[in-house]
Amino acid sequence: MATVKEFEDLEIWQEARRLSREIIEIVKITDLKTDYKLKDQIKGSSGSVMDNIAEGFERNGNLEFRQFLSISKGSAGETRSQLYRVFDSEYISEEKLNKMVIEYKTLSRRISSFISYLNKKDYKGTKFK
Repeated sequence: MATVKEFEDLEIWQEARRLSREIIEIVKITDLKTDYKLKDQIKGSSGSVMDNIAEGFERNGNLEFRQFLSISKGSAGETRSQLYRVFDSEYISEEKLNKMVIEYKTLSRRISSFISYLNKKDYKGTKFK
């Protein structure tokens, strides 16, 4: 694993950002833009995936980081559920739904793997030195 100095270096954060941008694009090009509540919910949850990775990283503590990664994983699941609602409302195709569900499942697995990796480390973070 390459040295990570900032949260922007984390591949899971980069992927969460890419997927959040994809959600923003769906909002821009579909009638989801006029479904204000669902639009705000899915933009919020997809943004929360990347934001919680960043916030946890910046807290400089392994235990807190893992907690925020867990929240991030939960937000990925929430976004996946909302994608079904977006599909059921006929804003996206089944093909787009399936593609994004797979991508969010993959991201969730990667976040879980990273949590497992951190669970095996003795490093507690700069906060606890």
